[in-house]
Amino acid sequence: MGMKSVLFSGSEVSGFSGNVGVLALRLFVGVSLAFSHGIGKVPPSQEFIAMTGGLTTMFALYPVLFAWMSGLAELVGGVCIALGLCTRMAALFVSINMAVAGFIFHADDPFQKKEFAFLYLASAVCIMLIGCGKFGFDNLVKKRS
Repeated sequence: MGMKSVLFSGSEVSGFSGNVGVLALRLFVGVSLAFSHGIGKVPPSQEFIAMTGGLTTMFALYPVLFAWMSGLAELVGGVCIALGLCTRMAALFVSINMAVAGFIFHADDPFQKKEFAFLYLASAVCIMLIGCGKFGFDNLVKKRS
């Protein structure tokens, strides 16, 4: 399996309704992740500053780097998932980010505080396994090659 097939695969879903379902999932997860969560975690926002402070206790050497990585995973990963562009790779980065958020960053918090991270984690894992479906940019790239 080559790098191109890993990055730009995703038409494994059969049937029109299945592909529309994957599109709906991708659009909701991607847009809400990018614009409800990710955009607020990119500097110079207050959320970025607060997250950097929280990461200082966990990743003492590189809290700013990890804050950037988290914000970009949510913003860029969310946009890529919504567009169906490098869908599986974007979903992998979102999955890693949400696993860290749910299991490490919010480890001591009540479940209600972790719930969004776990929902995004489960959704991203599903998208990573399914791919973008028929209605995504990955299929355009795949067809051109």
